[in-house]
Amino acid sequence: MPGPLSGFRVIDVSEVISGPLAAMVLADQGADVIKVEPPGHGEESRQIASYRAGMAALYANCNHGKRSIGLNLKTPEGLEILYDLVRGADVFVQNWRPGAAERLQVGEADLRKIKPDLVYASVTGYGDDGPYADRRGYDPIFQSLTGYVSAQTNPEIPIPDLVRNAVVDKATSHQLAQGITAALLARERGAGGQHVRLAMLDAGLAFFWPDGMMRHTLVGEGVENVMMPGERYRTLATADGQLVVWMGTADQMRDGLRAVGRGDLADDPSQRGRAMLEEANQHARAEAMDAALAGLTTAEAYARLLEHQIPAAPVLTHPEVFEDPQIIHNAAVLEGEHPTYGSFRRARPPLRFSVTPSQPTAAPALYGEHTDEILAELGRDPTEMARLREKGVIPTPRK
Repeated sequence: MPGPLSGFRVIDVSEVISGPLAAMVLADQGADVIKVEPPGHGEESRQIASYRAGMAALYANCNHGKRSIGLNLKTPEGLEILYDLVRGADVFVQNWRPGAAERLQVGEADLRKIKPDLVYASVTGYGDDGPYADRRGYDPIFQSLTGYVSAQTNPEIPIPDLVRNAVVDKATSHQLAQGITAALLARERGAGGQHVRLAMLDAGLAFFWPDGMMRHTLVGEGVENVMMPGERYRTLATADGQLVVWMGTADQMRDGLRAVGRGDLADDPSQRGRAMLEEANQHARAEAMDAALAGLTTAEAYARLLEHQIPAAPVLTHPEVFEDPQIIHNAAVLEGEHPTYGSFRRARPPLRFSVTPSQPTAAPALYGEHTDEILAELGRDPTEMARLREKGVIPTPRK
């Protein structure tokens, strides 16, 4: 059965992560996503690291299930082809800096003349206007401005650090995908097309806020700040490695002590009721856990903690992730084969729909791989395609 977004068409001119990953989520849910890539080498992330035979890993991870057309939008013919694509589309996605789309004549006003009920989705770094609007923005910058970096401070090494992956880009993508589907739902209910705007700065702050800003949510006097979950986000050393342990309730904290042989402290009055929250008692509990775990191997500590139903996990290396029994059981990693760039993996789309289950989407496309197919759907014949190639409007097919 087709996925829940089957029948919707998305035109994706965005690059790297924030827009492309959002469009891939829509493709995973059944939408027909056409990736419009600039001349030359195509989308920027095709050139970023882990590259083989025409495919880069970052591009692959954000572009499964899309068809690719190479198109020079700075030519009248290329622009007209894009307009033809928009006429049959439901959604247009771009993540250029403010004003760039208008200069290319593909801003909201330009495209709404062609498709009045279009859902036009745009991602900016800082917003459409304001003191930072014209700046270039990248994930580490937004992490720094929205609190992630200061939250990454390890008390043992008190130097702020980055989350070492593009967390704000990905938060933006998933927020954008949800916003687009909400706009499509509103359109189905008669609201018409609309512009879905999203600033990475805003998406990053909103994603960080629920637990990252707990100390700054209740404003004014009389707020009690006990130990926050973020302060327990740390690895615990064992005799031969590390574990991550999460004891979120009072019972878990006491059972964790029992698991490592400190039942005496677990039953002490200092670990009961409000006394548990006193700083000295929190430190005593933490120090006891640290000392006890240091005398156990990782395997021993892990087994004891699980026996007491304490949430715990070993620190898996990236290759070990693929061997984890639950990840294998969930079929959370898919493997595929492409005739040009060979074997590849991807994370399985995490949403499972009971009535409209999505099928695994096609492998990421080579640059311009579907150019002729898409142009044929628009009514261009081989003679016209040859003329467009000669003028540099579309790319020469890859051999």
